[in-house]
Amino acid sequence: MPWRRERDENSVLISNLSQSSPNSTVPPANEGGFRSADEIIEATGELLGHLQRSGIRFVPQPSDAGVADWNEAFSVAEETTTADSPSHAAPTNVAPANEAAANTAPIDGSVVNAANVAVPAVPNTAATVAPAAPARPSVVAVSGGSNPYAGESLPIADRVAALDSLAQTVAGCTQCKALASCRTQTVFGEGSPAPRFVFFGEAPGADEDKSGRPFVGKAGQLLTKMIEAIHLKREDVYLMNTVKCRPPGNRNPEPGEVANCRGFFETQLQTLRPEYIICLGAVSSQALLQTKLSIGRLRQKFHEYHDSKVLVIYHPAYLLRNPDAKKAAWADLQMLMKDAGL
Repeated sequence: MPWRRERDENSVLISNLSQSSPNSTVPPANEGGFRSADEIIEATGELLGHLQRSGIRFVPQPSDAGVADWNEAFSVAEETTTADSPSHAAPTNVAPANEAAANTAPIDGSVVNAANVAVPAVPNTAATVAPAAPARPSVVAVSGGSNPYAGESLPIADRVAALDSLAQTVAGCTQCKALASCRTQTVFGEGSPAPRFVFFGEAPGADEDKSGRPFVGKAGQLLTKMIEAIHLKREDVYLMNTVKCRPPGNRNPEPGEVANCRGFFETQLQTLRPEYIICLGAVSSQALLQTKLSIGRLRQKFHEYHDSKVLVIYHPAYLLRNPDAKKAAWADLQMLMKDAGL
């Protein structure tokens, strides 16, 4: 059953999940890289919040059989832990608890409530010392922090209409004479109208100028592989650029050109309200966060733009020129996967 905006007999209102049955439990193991029940609860709460901002009001009802399966799985894991834990005092050299069980079972988001989830107690024995869960990446407010998007989230149909209208306005823009005189067409953006993730680039290249679509050249092909590497598809996300016209010779956009397009990309983001914005390269990250800090200073941490978390990574075009930087880009994407529960 899909998550939806209208209620039926098999759905439950997201805002009512805080009153979920006390029998709801969090499975002790998962495939998402979580190290503790608290991380599962926090990530699930963030996902439910994003769904509400996207206009989704109802999620599937948990089935009695499904809840029973999770309870049984947790009970078996708990009994195993208890059986393996000696009742006598711990020896001098204590080995940490086995972490393998923390990465073996999926999580069902429809039965988890961030505000009120019953989590069975873990046996407290001196011989079993659980490793501390790693801290979630900190969020650093460079610009736009504690400043939510204005107004209410639009229904999907209204978002599509608003984006189509804005695209027509962009197509007729001639504010940047140098760009308007040499472009084949503007490149507005494409993708899901209710995305969790927006990939925010710098400017169209020659291939994009010909097709009118973002990220279709060699850099775009690499970006597609990066998106697929984090278990997503292009149609799941939204792709857009800071500047909507190709600069001559594929040069970087000038500050005045970025300023002329600011109203366009800010309105796009206001309409989309993504949970995450992934800035590709210096131009987009500095424009969005209104900072002069370098990529090296901005990456490996989350920033804020209104209600969205912002992650800065290297542009795919840069990675094609500098393959050694792909390792750093993958580290950034892994941080995104962990925070988003991918």
